[in-house]
Amino acid sequence: MRILIVEDEAKTAAYIRKGLTEHGYVVDEAHNGTDGLHLALHGSYDLVLLDVMLPGTDGLAVLQQLRRTRDVPVFMISAKDTVADRVRGLQLGADDYLIKPFAFSELLARVQTLLRRGAATPASTLLRVADLELDAARRRVARGGQRIELTAKEYTLLDHFMRHEGQVLSRTLIAEYVWDMNFDSDTNVVDVAVRRLRAKIDDGFDTKLIHTIRGVGYVFESRAP
Repeated sequence: MRILIVEDEAKTAAYIRKGLTEHGYVVDEAHNGTDGLHLALHGSYDLVLLDVMLPGTDGLAVLQQLRRTRDVPVFMISAKDTVADRVRGLQLGADDYLIKPFAFSELLARVQTLLRRGAATPASTLLRVADLELDAARRRVARGGQRIELTAKEYTLLDHFMRHEGQVLSRTLIAEYVWDMNFDSDTNVVDVAVRRLRAKIDDGFDTKLIHTIRGVGYVFESRAP
């Protein structure tokens, strides 16, 4: 497994690199946002550890640009510990968010969880609901024969929905699976993500697939108009 660390604090980067290397990972480093984005876009990585506060291009801007073309898992680390900061990172497509200072054991556990999640999708599985298809082997999504481009987070959310077709999923359960986080009812991370996914797979089609269950969450199923 190859991991990219984008962190401007040399001691922090060295600390993380040493720990990950000891656990068998191949690690590259970048110490500013510009170099980090270049490596993330042109390298082959299984995970990007991305600091929020970076010289040159900040971490959130790097994340936004990366999400336009790549679906590599992104784990954000930051000294910013407000709920608003964490929500902003998650809304932009981060897969996890950890506050500094942190114990390496927690970082490692979360990294392993993200990497297992990415490797757990059956390579030959083709999921279908109505005229929507998700090809897990090629990570492609199409509806009515029309290709749909999704971010990594949107893809994970759709995969979760399709594997639980017809089941009512609460916002808490969705957040725990898709973001590996404890859901804060005062945030709208889940609703924002679902709204963006709905715009891509439901808007423009007569048969709707994502349905809101007021006060609970969502259900994914085909319903005639």
